[in-house]
Amino acid sequence: MASPETRKRPNILITGTPGTGKSTVGQQVAEKLGFDFIEVGKVVRENHLYSEYDESYQCHVLDEDKLLDHLETRMDSEDGGVVVDYHGSDFFPERWFDFVIVLRCNNTLLYDRLKARGYDDRKIRENIECEIFGSLLEEARDSYKAEKVHELTSEVASQLEENVDYITELARTWKPS
Repeated sequence: MASPETRKRPNILITGTPGTGKSTVGQQVAEKLGFDFIEVGKVVRENHLYSEYDESYQCHVLDEDKLLDHLETRMDSEDGGVVVDYHGSDFFPERWFDFVIVLRCNNTLLYDRLKARGYDDRKIRENIECEIFGSLLEEARDSYKAEKVHELTSEVASQLEENVDYITELARTWKPS
């Protein structure tokens, strides 16, 4: 098991409310750096890492233990160089990540993005409330050292490029702790 002190390249978690651009930012950062990209939702579906299907939310219920077991070998490798995209952050081991990026978005724009995805009104409302209260930022701050957590606004195309550049620069200037 590698530690943050022995890892060759940083691991990055990109988190935020659904619709804030995690997948887009994560894929671009991974591509720019030559890192692996792990979209947790996709990994969960493809590998059946869920406990059940929640009809009311129209989604699978993540089995955190199965997911952590599935990712452990890759995340604990000495090579590092992984960008992980997921809307939660509190159940991952802190040692896995050198940077935790929390993407934020204004509520009107977030509403439009979620509506365009076909989310029902209840799911939209709950995600908007999550964003209003800064729940995922608070979760990240409660789960990781302050210097690891970076809050970025993700609303317009120019910010996408700025955010990708910012995260890429963090990774390039990273030194093992």
